[in-house]
Amino acid sequence: MKNILEVLKEWMDGINTGNLEKLINLYNKEAVLIPTFSSRLLDTNEKIRDYFEKVSAKDDLSISLHDKTVKIQEIGERLFCVSGIYKWCFSIDNEPLTFEARFSYIFDLKKSSPILNHHSSQIPRGL
Repeated sequence: MKNILEVLKEWMDGINTGNLEKLINLYNKEAVLIPTFSSRLLDTNEKIRDYFEKVSAKDDLSISLHDKTVKIQEIGERLFCVSGIYKWCFSIDNEPLTFEARFSYIFDLKKSSPILNHHSSQIPRGL
């Protein structure tokens, strides 16, 4: 059984290495993703795969975690809510862009595909 930070690291490694299989396999077959760069709720593995295929096509794609923002809440036996902030980076037309985003996951560590729910939204750039 993996621990929470291992699952989060695997997810980030999937983004940073472009390993979509590794990434998609973390999402439970009944997972829901509310993604950073889409207004759609994704509720099938096919929709989640399609989203990450589009995201992974971005040049210079990477994601980094703001470690000190990670909060873990136990909500049941081996069921956890994980929240925090990460930074997406990629280039469009050779222009490097960064997007700070807040995230929350629900992980079920009993399952081999532990992500049950993932919400990510860009942090507004000022008031």
